[in-house]
Amino acid sequence: MKSKASPTTYKNDLFYFIRYFHKSFQKSHQHYRQFSGLQEIIRSKLLTTYFQPILNLQDGNCRGYEILNRPPVSPLFPNTESFYEFIGDTDQVFAFERFCREVSIERFKLLLSKENYPENTVIFLNIHPQVLADSTYRNGETITLLNSYGMSPEQVIFELTEKQAVHDYVEFERILSNYRSQGFRIAIDDAGSGYSSLKAIVSLKPDFIKLDRTLINHVDTRPEQQHIVRILKQYAADSATHIIAEGIERDEEIHYLRNAGIEYGQGYALGRPDVELKRPALPL
Repeated sequence: MKSKASPTTYKNDLFYFIRYFHKSFQKSHQHYRQFSGLQEIIRSKLLTTYFQPILNLQDGNCRGYEILNRPPVSPLFPNTESFYEFIGDTDQVFAFERFCREVSIERFKLLLSKENYPENTVIFLNIHPQVLADSTYRNGETITLLNSYGMSPEQVIFELTEKQAVHDYVEFERILSNYRSQGFRIAIDDAGSGYSSLKAIVSLKPDFIKLDRTLINHVDTRPEQQHIVRILKQYAADSATHIIAEGIERDEEIHYLRNAGIEYGQGYALGRPDVELKRPALPL
């Protein structure tokens, strides 16, 4: 015979349901407010765009800039990480990255003209692999955008983020081949930071390999890191790929990397992200 639940049990169940419902409502309301905040950022172009220089460690010339877009700090998005984490949990990844691409190119071209920089200066645009592979992405959309600002695909390097998002490397290499045929180039960042970055290097054959900052930090004094840097440098030389050392923060790291034959570098010791295009001098 089935036993009846006591009134106390019903009260407990109701209490827990109300508490669950209240928390769910709060979470949904916060999500709605964040989503509305994201749409306002896009509508009003509230992102701040920074340009971090990438220098040739051998001759001191500025190769180009990585473009970084940062949202305004607010209670909804207290830091940049929370902002991009939120976008990753929505269906707005494609729309937001297209918006970022448009803002980045527009602001870069404006500064390029104002500062009278060489027209062949290149930019590194962070992009999620799913955006390039998205079936709704219109072929030629980025070229049309570049043409409107008098730029060419050869000036743009797509820097792939979230390598673990690539599941079918054979298919994704086919997609990248299409972009390469148009003149775009590909960079893989965080090389040496884990299995996904190494697999992406071997499978996708990037034009640029960006060494992870954990490899570069105090590389001048750490033989284990030096060994990995030498291996990746040799791989790059064998595959006609360019190396960029990220996260350089000390002059000693610059001197070691230059003597080791590393071609390019990026980091606070070479130039911090700035809203203007800076051409810092390479420390002697």
